[in-house]
Amino acid sequence: MARSRKTNVELVRDLVSANRILFKEGVLDGFGHVSARHDRNPGRFLLASGIAPGTVTAADIMEYDLDCNPVAARGRRMYLERYIHGEIYRARPDVQAVVHSHSPSVIPFGITATPLRPVYHMSGFLGGSPPPVFEIRDVGGLSTDLLIRDRHLGAALARSLGPAAYALMRGHGSVAVGDSVRQVVYRAIYAEMNARLQSEALRLGAVTFLTEGEAASAARTIDGVLERPWELWRQGVAKRR
Repeated sequence: MARSRKTNVELVRDLVSANRILFKEGVLDGFGHVSARHDRNPGRFLLASGIAPGTVTAADIMEYDLDCNPVAARGRRMYLERYIHGEIYRARPDVQAVVHSHSPSVIPFGITATPLRPVYHMSGFLGGSPPPVFEIRDVGGLSTDLLIRDRHLGAALARSLGPAAYALMRGHGSVAVGDSVRQVVYRAIYAEMNARLQSEALRLGAVTFLTEGEAASAARTIDGVLERPWELWRQGVAKRR
C-alpha cells in the first residue's frame, strides 16, 4: 500500500466548508457526509469522523484507504457508511468528491415510479437518462436497515451509479459525485432544489423538462462559474469554523 502523503491544506478547508454549507442549505442534517479523494494519493480519501456535519472542523477530517480502513483513527468514531465513498472512488477514477445525503425533497423520487429529471438550467447535470435508483433488496435481501455498511453493499451502489453524476437510494437518500468538492456541493444542493421544483410543477400539470442537449449545455455553462456560488456559501459559514 502506498504511503500516505500530506494532503493540501486547501482541500481540507474546502471539505470542512462543504460539511457546513450542506448543513446550512438543508441537504445534510445530523446525518449524511461528504468526502474528497486525497489530492496527492488517489488510493486514499478524506472524510470527517462520525459526527454531525454542521460541527465538523479541520481536526475532524480523517484519511482512509479505499477499503475504508482509517490511516490514523486515534480513537475517533467513523461513519458506518464510509463504504459508499470508498467503493465509488474505487469504481470511478474520475470522481474526486462524493456526497451522501437524505435530503427530503429527493426521497419521493426514489420510492415512486416518477423519475427525477431536470426542470431548469441549474440542474442540467441531471440530464440524459434519469438518475438510477439503487435497490438494496437486490443485493442485501429484505431485512437490511437500508444502510451501506460493508464493501459488498458499497460496490453494488457504485455499480448502480455507473457513469452518472447522481443516484437515488430507495427509502434512504442519494449520492452525488463530482470532479471537485465545489462541484459536488453544487450538485447536491441543486438536486434537492430541482426535486422540490419538480414536485411543485407536477401538482400544476404537465411539465416541460429540459432536453438532453439543453441539459448538457446548461451543465457546461454552470461548471464554468462554480466559484461564484461557492464563495457565497463559503462566506456564509466562515464565521462558524
